[in-house]
Order: sequence, then structure tokens, then C-alpha cells
Amino acid sequence: MASSAELVAAEDVLLFVNAAITSTGQREFRSDEHEQHLSLDFLHAYVRINYRPLYAASLALDINDHNAALIVRRLLETAGEATERERRAEGRLIAARLARLPAPRVYQLFRALRTAKVNNRRTRAIMRDWLAARPDPALDAVKYRAGLKCAARHAHLPLGERSGGGNGDGRGGGDGGELGDFLFAPGRRKHFTTPLLDAWRRAHYEQGALYELPFTVAEGFAATHGIGRRAFLERIAPRMTRLERLRVQESARTHRAEVAIDLAGMPLTRLASYVLGLPLDDRAARRAELTGALRAAARRTAGAQAGTWGRVAAVLDDSFSTTGSRQKPRRPLATALACHFLLEALAGSYLPLWTSGRQDALLAHPYGPTPLGMRLLDALEYAPDRLVIVSDGWDNAPPGLAGEVLRVWRARLDPEHRTSLVHLNPVYDAEDFAVRRLSPSVPTAGVRNAEDLPALVQLARFAEGRTGLTELRAHMDDRVRQFLGEETDGERGAV
Repeated sequence: MASSAELVAAEDVLLFVNAAITSTGQREFRSDEHEQHLSLDFLHAYVRINYRPLYAASLALDINDHNAALIVRRLLETAGEATERERRAEGRLIAARLARLPAPRVYQLFRALRTAKVNNRRTRAIMRDWLAARPDPALDAVKYRAGLKCAARHAHLPLGERSGGGNGDGRGGGDGGELGDFLFAPGRRKHFTTPLLDAWRRAHYEQGALYELPFTVAEGFAATHGIGRRAFLERIAPRMTRLERLRVQESARTHRAEVAIDLAGMPLTRLASYVLGLPLDDRAARRAELTGALRAAARRTAGAQAGTWGRVAAVLDDSFSTTGSRQKPRRPLATALACHFLLEALAGSYLPLWTSGRQDALLAHPYGPTPLGMRLLDALEYAPDRLVIVSDGWDNAPPGLAGEVLRVWRARLDPEHRTSLVHLNPVYDAEDFAVRRLSPSVPTAGVRNAEDLPALVQLARFAEGRTGLTELRAHMDDRVRQFLGEETDGERGAV
């Protein structure tokens, strides 16, 4: 049995991990952006100071991009507080995590490091090696021009040398330094040999050239040239990424321009968000297509575990609070819908129970109170091998019934833990510095993407209060080994 000090330490780290999974610093249904930022900043500082190695190891877990970037920044800002061994371990984790982050997030991080005047040798090496590993420097120069300029200046990157020449000032020189010239002195050249760079130059006065550019860059030129939104979207569609197609879907619909969406390869939770954004009539009309896409995405996510979870019951929250916020519309409901389809794929037999009582998951929408206790009674009557609850934990119809049901079930009816219980919460409670729990006897973990559900179920067992920091550290060490094992040779030598 772990000591009380170990249990407290494990609880501290789990609080942080759950926050890093769920909170993005944006407004939630019950807390505003300022409260989220204050709460999250406190947890980052507390865990970094008291458990620095585990704070860094969190980069190997299924935390969201917002918190991954914050961890990298805090580690680099406080490099002097770490031992040499810790700095080496942190460097490998940082390089591996940056390789997985979206490029805009990394460039935003680099700008924040420059603003904070974090410019030690290790920071410059990390920035330099990440930039060197980018697959298409010209695309970055066009699409993320300001970010690349900032990073090149801060890391003292000799862009001219990279392109075959240069004067070491980050601008390059001669024919080999056109990337540096493009960033820092575009008027120096009347022509660029790299087609994408030259398309950007021509797009200033030639409308046809803008359709050779990435969508986000072409969008600005289209506005400058006064091109109608509908005509622009129809011509630029072949150059749009899947995410860009999703983001302009509402705009395209408004302007009666169709932007085809490829559902086949879309990640499960993002696909659930897309489905929930459609009007109910559209969902009903496209039932076969949408349901087929969701089930296919769930099967891909389940992989070899498909059908291995036995008898599964799920209590899924679709109450009014799953509306989310303006910044995160319907996000809790999208997570629950994606978890529903994933659990269906994982289970041998499956019983879904929505808090609203509806039977048709495809037509889910935020509605009514949160009678978790009543749905739990129905789920436990099913005698499942696993019971998964996906909810923000605000049991209010009647208040507290869910916690009492779970307490009695564990204490009186299932003390041997024949039924595996886990509560996955998609909402961070800023006031309590945690995701809200239903009962001390039921493990709770934060969830943002349904794709992480199998790993989170494993992590949640540490929240039962029966294992200490030693077991949690072993679990995180194992995740770190798996995480770093996916590195490329280039990433492995970053620092």
C-alpha cells in the first residue's frame, strides 16, 4: 500500500495531467477564459516546481497541443533549474513533441520564446533542428512567413547557407539565398526560381497566380483583388486541406459554393464535431453516409482491440451543458458521440444510455438536465463487464444521485470490482483545479479526443487512490519509452 505522501503526489500529478488533456484555456460552459487561464497557469507552475521530471514526461501523454506548447515553453524558460541529466531527457521529449505539433502552434511557441527573451543554446538548437526537419521550407516561407522570420532571427538561422550560399545574417546572398531574400528582402529579386515563392510574388498583381498558393495565403490575395467568395472557393478547392475544408464549410454554405468534404479519412472526434454541426434534417437525410463514416473511423481507432472489451455499457451526457461555449461549440457532446461509436467498436455487446433518453445517437443535440444517477441504475442492471461514463460530472436530476449509486454499488454490491468503472470527463473545472468527479470510488480521467479513450481508461486506474507515485512514475516511464521510440533519427540527435 502506498504511503499517504505518495498518494498525495500521485494525485497532484494526475490533477495536472487531467487538466492538460481537457483544458485549452478557452471559455467553457461554466467558467470563462480568464478563470481557465489562471487555474491552468497555477497547475503548470506547481507541478513544474515540485515534480519537474514528471512534468516533462507529460509530453509523452495524450495531452492537448495547447498544454504541450506551454510545457515546452516553461521547461525552456527555466532550464537553469534542471540538472544536466534532466535537461538531456527534456530535450529529447521536447524535440519529439514539437515534431508532432501543428506547424502554426510551433511558430506561435517560437514567437513567445522570443518575446520572453529565452535564447539559450539549447533553445536555439531545438528551433534550428525543428526548422531543418521541415519537409518544404518554401511552403513554410509562404504560409507561415512571419513565424519563420521570427524563428530565423531568434535562432540565428543562416538561411542563405541552407539554400546554398549566404552572408550569415539570416537573409542569404546570391542565387542560393533566395529563401532568405524572400523573407527579409523580397524586393531584391525580380524573379524567384522556386515556383511557390514566385507565385507569391506574381499574386500581388496577377489573379491567376493566387490559385497556386496555399489556401490561407490565397484567401488574403483574393480579398485584395476583390474576387467573390463563391468563385474563389470553387477554384481554390483542390488546394485546400481537409481541416481547411471543414473550417470553411459554414462559409461555403452561406455563399452557395460547395466544398467537398472527404469523410473517409477524417479522425473520429473531428468527424463527430462535423456531424453535430450539420442541421438535424441533413443528418437524417445523410444517415447511411454519416453513420458509415463514424463507424469506419471508430473501427480504425479500435484497431486490434475491436470486439475485445466484452459486455460494455456507456452513460453518455447530452444535457444542455454539452452546448460548450462560443470558442468550443458542442465539444463535450462531440467527445461523447465519438466515444459512443468507439465503445460500440470495442465492445462484444454494447448498451448506450444517453442522459436525454434518446435512442438515435446521430440526432444528438444538447438538451435538458443531467440525470446521471437514473442512467447509471439502468446501466448497472445490464450487468456489464465495463461501464464507461462520459460526462462533465454535473449530476443534477436529482443532485448527487449518481455518486450515491456508485458508492453503494462499490461498497455493497460489487466490492470485488467485477465490473470495471471509469468516468471520462471532457470539461476542466477551473474552480476546483480538476475535472469534476462523481464519486471517490470511481476513477476519473479527463478526455478531449475519443481516440485516446483506451489509454485514458488505463491511466484512470491511478485515480482510484490505491496506487502511489511509484506506480504512476513507472506507467509514465513506459509511455515515454514508447513515445521516444517513434522518433526519427533526425529528431533523436536534436539536442
